[in-house]
Parts: sequence; C-alpha cells; structure tokens
Amino acid sequence: MPDLATLLALYDQVNHYGRTNGMKLAVQQPGTVTYTMTVQEQHLSSPGTAHGGVVAGLMDAVLGAAALTRAFLDQEFVSTVEFKLNFLHPVHLHDELVAHAEVEHHGKSLVVVGGRIECPARDVVVARGLGTFNRYPATKRQFVQAVAAQLGLAQPADE
Repeated sequence: MPDLATLLALYDQVNHYGRTNGMKLAVQQPGTVTYTMTVQEQHLSSPGTAHGGVVAGLMDAVLGAAALTRAFLDQEFVSTVEFKLNFLHPVHLHDELVAHAEVEHHGKSLVVVGGRIECPARDVVVARGLGTFNRYPATKRQFVQAVAAQLGLAQPADE
C-alpha cells in the first residue's frame, strides 16, 4: 500500500461528493481530521436555511474521514454502519462550517468516531455526531485497484 499522504491525495481525487459540495479535508494526524465548507444556494431547503441533509452529509464525511485515515495505517478501509446526529442550531446561507472528528475507539472490527460542526462566525456548534464504522481489508475495494493504476503498480485481484 502507498503511504498515507498518497492515499489521501488519491481519495481526494475520487471523492466527488466532497468536491461537489466544496468540502476541504485537513488531516491533523491519522484519526483526527477537519472538513470545511461554505453553505451555498444549492444547499438550501428554505430561504436562507440549509437542508438538514447538508449537515448530515458533512457529519458523515468528517466522521468517515477520521475513521478512514486511521484505517489506512492498517491497510484497511471503512464503511459507515450508523451515525447519530444532533442538530443544535440552524445553518444559514454563506455560513462557513468547520467540522472536526476524532477516533474514540479503534477495535478489531469497528471504529467509533465523535464529531462536531461549528460555525465560527456565529461562535456556535451547529451539530454533534457519533459514528460507527466497519473495518475491512483494503484489497476488497476497487479503490485499491485505482491506487495501483495511478501508481503504475500491478493491480491486486479481488478477494
């Protein structure tokens, strides 16, 4: 497997959801990440207010990225099993959101991650979340084949 920086760069290339929503990922360390995004008109469900799905999508993305950056160290990927989300404040057009997440438990088969989404300009936490993710070997995903192709390596066979 390539190093963490290479994997993250490749993940950023294939993460259409993040790009489409203007999300920017920063990794403080494996298992601790931040996503930022600005609420645009396409995110609104009523005049001036973002749809809850935008907040949920950002939360799932930040929780998943924290789990994924930790799983990469073990040559694994993750998939969302479930996540809980508390909406605390509305999110408005042009709000700059900062989502933080950190792995709280990295077990043999599951990863648990806690997170929060802040709106620094209003000095509020707009949402809190807790997610559970399934760990599985990287060889079980097409992403590994894409990584291998990008790096000019022999492509591993699916298991």
